[in-house]
Amino acid sequence: MGAVVATAVSACSAPTVLAEPDNGPEVIFVDEFDGPARAPDDPWQMMTGGGGWGNDEAQVYTDSPANARIDGEGHLAITARRGPDGYTSARLSTKDRLSVTYGRVSARIAVPAGTGLHPAFWMLGDDIDEVGWPAAGEIDIIETLNQAPEYHTGVHVPQASSERGQNISRSGVPAQPLASTFRTYWVNKLPGRIESGIDDQRLFVVEPGDLAPDSRWVLDQPFHLLLNLAVGGNWPGPTDDTTPAENIMLVDWVRVTAP
Repeated sequence: MGAVVATAVSACSAPTVLAEPDNGPEVIFVDEFDGPARAPDDPWQMMTGGGGWGNDEAQVYTDSPANARIDGEGHLAITARRGPDGYTSARLSTKDRLSVTYGRVSARIAVPAGTGLHPAFWMLGDDIDEVGWPAAGEIDIIETLNQAPEYHTGVHVPQASSERGQNISRSGVPAQPLASTFRTYWVNKLPGRIESGIDDQRLFVVEPGDLAPDSRWVLDQPFHLLLNLAVGGNWPGPTDDTTPAENIMLVDWVRVTAP
């Protein structure tokens, strides 16, 4: 498959229950990870390397099937493994192959639980290589930490007074457990508006008026998708003796639908 571009395709105080249309929105892209066990297919690309990834993370990302593979049972399995030299894991990106300007991006994911774990489903602006972070913008659809007691969702945008930009986000305890349970995480990427949530609850909304005066809204450009399972780092903290040697983030499907 070649490049796919999906186009017109401040936190809430309380979750909002959303009604689904009878016929459903137009599906622009879907990957259900069906078929025999194998390496991830196009548009997913394996990013590799260590170096902390800007967060002092401990894992090294590899392109090994031991760290990311379609499991033959209808899932993408992203696995962080402890070895003699520390943890290896996987980070998958759709950069240059699948981009979303406007639309709904969703995935059904079961996140793992363990001290030091940091699974994420997120998006970066397609011009990340040209302008860097945070100038390209970031949309965090879902991140969990450690035992996954809370959800974390939000955005990062460039800000003149901060090298790390402005982060506007929401965290909270979900109505139902997240760890080792399939839940649907989603974002609506709309002109001048980002909405995100879990299952049928909208949890977060941000618009240009919510930004600081010296911040810049860059979230209307094309963004690509990322899935990864980080280990350790500044946010979750280090692993310990209770962290499993094998930790699996299971992805049942990923979809992009028209806005």
